[in-house]
Amino acid sequence: MTRQFVSSGSVFEAQIGYARAVVEGDWIFVSGTTGFDYATGAISTDVVEQARQTIDNIETALRQAGFGLMDIVRVRYILPERADFEPCWPVLRERFGPVQPAATMIVAGLADPRMKIEIEVTGRRRST
Repeated sequence: MTRQFVSSGSVFEAQIGYARAVVEGDWIFVSGTTGFDYATGAISTDVVEQARQTIDNIETALRQAGFGLMDIVRVRYILPERADFEPCWPVLRERFGPVQPAATMIVAGLADPRMKIEIEVTGRRRST
């Protein structure tokens, strides 16, 4: 079985030494992902916009590896501010609601003070 690596082009991947996602067989492990627009390097100051961009970034990594949002089985939300989580619920419900993955929310500091949410997912390719 060959391990496949997916890169988003984020400077953090190169600086720290990790892949955006790792595929092992039918499984994909997507690293903690934030709301940076990788094309411009910009990040919104709004947590809801960051959540939306973060999921877009995750979906891009999944697609590059032949997966989709419907393959997600586990999601972890990490936020520095507990109060920022509830405003994100509509976006999270819209994008992850049809999947209904197992989920955990953790309050913790993030690597860059501009980051207001980080999301990590695990997926398994569905049988057809």
